Amino acid sequence: MKNVLFVCSRNKWRSLTAETIYKNKSDFCVKSAGTENSARIKINSKLLVWADLIFVMEKHHKEKLILNFRDEIQNKKIFILEIPDVYKFMDKELIDEIKMTVAGHL
Repeated sequence: MKNVLFVCSRNKWRSLTAETIYKNKSDFCVKSAGTENSARIKINSKLLVWADLIFVMEKHHKEKLILNFRDEIQNKKIFILEIPDVYKFMDKELIDEIKMTVAGHL
């Protein structure tokens, strides 16, 4: 079973939506976090070590992981989904975009 981590800025809309979509799938375990201090769940070393696959919503999220957690993400697959911060939690368009961009990787 793969451990999958979704990351956005505040872990309130995009990454939380992704976690909600995939959390009941039997082939993987899913969590989400945010890179900002105001995040609902703030990204940390433990989450990154736990993750087999990491999906970030935008390039600057990956850059923050590289800057702050270089050792923890070494040898990790990090995919940039290119999903902008223009959606609310569980927006239909957001769900469709997440499913479409993640599909080839899971």
